Amino acid sequence: MPARIIDGQATAAAIRAEIKAETAALNARGIIPGLAVILVGEDPASKAYVAAKAKACAEVGFFSSDYRLPQETTQAELMALIDRLNGDRCIHGILVQLPLPPHLDESQILQAISPDKDVDGFHPINVGKLVLDQETFLPCTPHGIVHLLVRSGVTLAGAHAVIVGRSNIVGKPLAILLMRKAANGNATVTVCHTRTRDLTAHTRRADILVAAIGRPSAITADMVKEGAVVIDVGINRVEDASAAKGYRLCGDVDFNAVKEKAGMITPVPGGVGPMTIAMLLHNTLAAAKRSAGR
Repeated sequence: MPARIIDGQATAAAIRAEIKAETAALNARGIIPGLAVILVGEDPASKAYVAAKAKACAEVGFFSSDYRLPQETTQAELMALIDRLNGDRCIHGILVQLPLPPHLDESQILQAISPDKDVDGFHPINVGKLVLDQETFLPCTPHGIVHLLVRSGVTLAGAHAVIVGRSNIVGKPLAILLMRKAANGNATVTVCHTRTRDLTAHTRRADILVAAIGRPSAITADMVKEGAVVIDVGINRVEDASAAKGYRLCGDVDFNAVKEKAGMITPVPGGVGPMTIAMLLHNTLAAAKRSAGR
């Protein structure tokens, strides 16, 4: 029997509806959550992401402000903008769209964002709080994956989760979230990567398999345990002459083959992607609430 498709679009829509209701309550008190998004350069994928975030903000009642800067923007100019936004009381969250042009120091720029407005969860202070299981902004994609699993009825406690990918954005923080001692955690986690020996031996033991390596269709059916839950984080552009744009999007999982073996699986697109934006809204709302509390 083919796997049940985990609908990230529907789950994200439900979360946005919850956020919209909470935002209306804040609006009644004169508080409008504000998000500033900074985009440097003309990367088409980044421009599409920024447009999607602006649309999502409008849908839930947030104020959003986009700063589209030229490719040649200097480190000093970008740092000055972030400093100004840090002091803007109408802005509760600041997001710098990655990747940045190579002449900019990404680490320095992310650290310049106030930890109280770091709705991406990338600031070292917030990463440290995540590791120590303290209240903080959780990285959007890993947090979205946890919500997707829990809202799909997947039991995390005691499950063996295998994550293929060790990035600071997905793999590492997701491992911490899944294994933390909490209602939505308590999984046993294995993290694999490009130097892992006999990768298939690890992935075939996974109750929950997360693919986040950025390689099209790298996870094949023989690498998946019968009935496993498969979460595909990858978004890869593959040439396809039959497609209108000359390419198609696919994940890190060989979807058509794996869906015949897995118990549940996320599609690409329409799986993890919408959840990332939903969690960005979640963090921005939390930042507005904290600001109102102070």
